[in-house]
Amino acid sequence: MAITEGNAAPAFTLNDTDGNSVSLEDFKGHNVVVYFYPRDDTPGCTKEACGFRDLWDDIKSTRTVVLGVSPDNEKAHRKFVDKYQLPFTLLCDPTHSMMEDYEAYGEKTMYGRKMMGVIRSTVIVDADGNVAKHWRKVPKAADHPEKVLDFLRSSMSG
Repeated sequence: MAITEGNAAPAFTLNDTDGNSVSLEDFKGHNVVVYFYPRDDTPGCTKEACGFRDLWDDIKSTRTVVLGVSPDNEKAHRKFVDKYQLPFTLLCDPTHSMMEDYEAYGEKTMYGRKMMGVIRSTVIVDADGNVAKHWRKVPKAADHPEKVLDFLRSSMSG
């Protein structure tokens, strides 16, 4: 299923840092930022997560929740959340099934070599469960949360 703006976002259920099941359906009536990142506590992933953390109050004011998704396990997520005081939910996708549904796992080029891996990307799902915006590839992790907030303010508030 291709991720297409205006179409329904793929359903998912994954575990969070505490082993609780979290589904897209749980957030009906809210905007949802789903951002995909390769690995907890690595430089780019930390900058992106801390960016969302630092903009948290502004993001919440747009009736939006943030979900970070990576292949990491619950223990790694818990350490990451605790170390950086992340106020949003991280989800575990060790089989890459959700990432594949959201076009966030596949062939990518790193240091000139093709390989399979997590594609840093973001999908904003609107309150009705439809894809409002899809960044297929995030070039600068540190700058991305501000771009997400700008989109939320201009297109999703009210």
